[in-house]
Amino acid sequence: MLDVTFDEDQCRARKGHAAQNLAMLRKVCLSLLKQDTSIKDSLRGKRYRAALDETVLKSILFPKSSK
Repeated sequence: MLDVTFDEDQCRARKGHAAQNLAMLRKVCLSLLKQDTSIKDSLRGKRYRAALDETVLKSILFPKSSK
């Protein structure tokens, strides 16, 4: 899943703990993208939309909780 969404195999980070740190961030991002239900798109599509539009990024990072 991480390779399809983030092209993880193409990552060139090999110094120190960079690879592990980036892998952890990718897993957190993947979890946030999976939890988002406001956009009906693939995970890669959601990621692309969040990169283009700040409001989409905010809706993924800070979802409105239903109370």
